[in-house]
Amino acid sequence: MRSLSVFDKLIWLSFALIGALLLVRMMGSGTNRYLFLIWNIFLAWLPYVFSNFLPRYLNKANWKQWMLLASWLLFFPNALYIVTDLVHLRADTNIPWWYDTMLLFLSSITGLLLAFKSLFQVEHFLQQKFKSRDLRFVLPSLLFIGSFGVYLGRFERWNSWNIINQPLGLFENILQCFLNPVQNWRVWCITTVFSLVYSMLFYSMRLLPAAMNKKIPGAD
Repeated sequence: MRSLSVFDKLIWLSFALIGALLLVRMMGSGTNRYLFLIWNIFLAWLPYVFSNFLPRYLNKANWKQWMLLASWLLFFPNALYIVTDLVHLRADTNIPWWYDTMLLFLSSITGLLLAFKSLFQVEHFLQQKFKSRDLRFVLPSLLFIGSFGVYLGRFERWNSWNIINQPLGLFENILQCFLNPVQNWRVWCITTVFSLVYSMLFYSMRLLPAAMNKKIPGAD
């Protein structure tokens, strides 16, 4: 049996803490107001699961590799989406605001960790298939697509599985955004802002280990 990685242990610890916070909240409020977080976190976990299979598919048929990558991309926005659940803090409840803030903040951080870890693994997979110079714009493009998916989920209320049960409606909505970019300027403004913030966070995480290990002048 494969032992859990440090990242997996961190994620499962986050899951446990979120579950405990939700349980205490339900007992204290008598409601299941934030129970939807369990479903959202499960959806955020799926792209990470898909990305874990990518190394095993390197020697399989190309169509299987691209199907797996497409499955990852389909669910990738769900991991970024959880950040927007912070909007629920606007509602008045009988639970202290700081408690709900910590619950939603932890859920958002967990979603971002799952999103960025899966993106790291997708990058590593693509590096085995393409030259580095061909991948310069791939990660920013994937983050932009993911951000557009967040827009579709939060503002248009589409879900990943709607590509199966409502494909025509989803495709028509997406097509209208592209065919009428001026009329849908709000769509692209929101997507761009999301994309810039997610990109900054993603590339900051890449630089963080080196930055944390860098010696501070005069610290010795």
